[in-house]
Amino acid sequence: MHDIDYYVSPIGTLLLISNGRALTGLWQEGQKNFPAPPEEGWAERTTPILAQTRQWLDLYFSGRDPGFTPPLDAAGTPFQKAVWALLRTIPFGQTVTYGALAEKIAAGTGKNASPRAVGSAAGRNPISIIIPCHRLIGAGGNPTGYAAGLSNKIKLLQTEGVFLPPSRRPAFSPK
Repeated sequence: MHDIDYYVSPIGTLLLISNGRALTGLWQEGQKNFPAPPEEGWAERTTPILAQTRQWLDLYFSGRDPGFTPPLDAAGTPFQKAVWALLRTIPFGQTVTYGALAEKIAAGTGKNASPRAVGSAAGRNPISIIIPCHRLIGAGGNPTGYAAGLSNKIKLLQTEGVFLPPSRRPAFSPK
């Protein structure tokens, strides 16, 4: 049995999924690799893990480092899991280039890893925001690539107080 919940955030509705022991998914509506609508074996309800995730998100979207992480269980390949583990080491309010993360993977495994492979693994991250793939940036400091869209990546970085030069800030567009 899996439990689901929805969280309305400043970047849109988020889908939260738990297996009862840990958070297994956190997707932004419309992002690439967004899961299909739940079929059998799912219940929409708030469990202790999903409540803890909501608390984490409340703190995060208020611009604060939550200071804790709900239990996570992200399914992926060994390489993806290695990338996701390193993403979790990037502190709140800081960024790392795809290339620098690839170098850390290579140093830790003894195998070469390309920035493109790191980006591909980050794009398959099933627990966005908490596993902070939005903190990966291009070599020139550009906030490139994000499964939920570049504008959402920029908003998440701004939530964390990451300075973006004027040329890389989103244009103001009144609603």
